[in-house]
Amino acid sequence: MIHYRLRCSAAHEFEGWFPGIEAFEAQLAAGLVVCPHCDDTEVTRALMAPSIAAGRTEVGPVRHTAGAAPATVRSQLRRLRAEIEASCDDVGDDFAAEARRIHDGEAPNRGIYGHTTPDEAEALREDGIDVAAIPWVPLSDG
Repeated sequence: MIHYRLRCSAAHEFEGWFPGIEAFEAQLAAGLVVCPHCDDTEVTRALMAPSIAAGRTEVGPVRHTAGAAPATVRSQLRRLRAEIEASCDDVGDDFAAEARRIHDGEAPNRGIYGHTTPDEAEALREDGIDVAAIPWVPLSDG
């Protein structure tokens, strides 16, 4: 999965998750990437800084931004987690090695998720391999 910060022609910024760059470009060309604020389909990628969670710890309480209630954010993160678990392979602690094998063409190109250290993530980025940290919230409040 690849994460992009996006911007519409009205300068609204929002985020999107895609299986890869090809999927993003295909959806963009088909007019399927839509600004949630104004329904604009004239969308481009905005600059963003990557972030990687340290070690194997889960991200703490979710902070919300203006207009997004914490319950709504948790709900969206739960849906994202469910989608990732349904469509990507869990490679556990082998994340860095498997991401490198995929990048080098030694393993099938597919979405993966798992655990890595900040140093391993930085080494992947230095080699041009895109990685992103995702807040891994429980699938339910109970």
